[in-house]
Amino acid sequence: MTDLPLADLDAFTAVARERNFRAAARKRGVSASSLSEALRRLEQRLGVRLLNRTTRSVTLTEAGEQLMERLSPALGEVALALDRIGSFRDTATGTLRLNVATVVARAVLPDLIADFLKAYPGITLEVSADDSFIDVLAAGFDAGVRYDERLEKDMIAVPIGPRRQRFVTAASPAYLLAHGEPRHPRDILDHACIRHRFASGTMHSWEFERGDEVVRISPKARIIANTLELEISAAIAGLGIIATFEEFLAPAIARGELVPILEDWMPDFPGPYLYYASRKHMPPPLRAFVDFLKSRPRQ
Repeated sequence: MTDLPLADLDAFTAVARERNFRAAARKRGVSASSLSEALRRLEQRLGVRLLNRTTRSVTLTEAGEQLMERLSPALGEVALALDRIGSFRDTATGTLRLNVATVVARAVLPDLIADFLKAYPGITLEVSADDSFIDVLAAGFDAGVRYDERLEKDMIAVPIGPRRQRFVTAASPAYLLAHGEPRHPRDILDHACIRHRFASGTMHSWEFERGDEVVRISPKARIIANTLELEISAAIAGLGIIATFEEFLAPAIARGELVPILEDWMPDFPGPYLYYASRKHMPPPLRAFVDFLKSRPRQ
């Protein structure tokens, strides 16, 4: 009997409480005949009479009394569970799970999350920094943050963080004094370089652009690492040329520890995007984050 329709059981409890089909129907916003039909189906499935019906009254049979005694607490728990689920729809509570590029975790989110979580104290934020491109939904995330060349075409994309960024190539003053400053991207091939290896095992080539000319090189590495702090420290120590996001090198450049080179070969590119699958039935934490991003001035 575990396959009894919940709606028929609910109809039974409604009539049992009111002891009247019409009164129960008014409270439920349905017709008395639909409740009567639901009771007929339920009694037929159970094979026992649950209600005694006369033209003047409706009373519970002994079987009906026992069923009502057991059923009321259970249906109350169901109603409470549905109310709690409804609260997820109506209020911004719960966990927002984001899979983001490493640069976003380091340079973009720190300026956003404090204001966001202050505005939505009922939300817990879970962030995974990952430079590979994954199916965020299949991996259990609500959304991802990537750059436009890595976005799936069927995803919805919302700008997040700076709208223009660029890579910067730099070296320490001591290194440039000892080895000279490259005047063309291909000159870097004669220099020691500090290169980044991603978790996937790949090392991206260095790309330069000036006007219509695009140059891609894979310079020889004196140091290969997957830790940005080590890479920047090595560059400051004069161990080679480094190329990475401007946000990462800006503090060292401002202190004079690193000097940008080939700046006229470093055009900017579009900033990152938050992307997700659909606007329909969005989890409230994700909806709150999208609304939060849209309310902030563009950078």
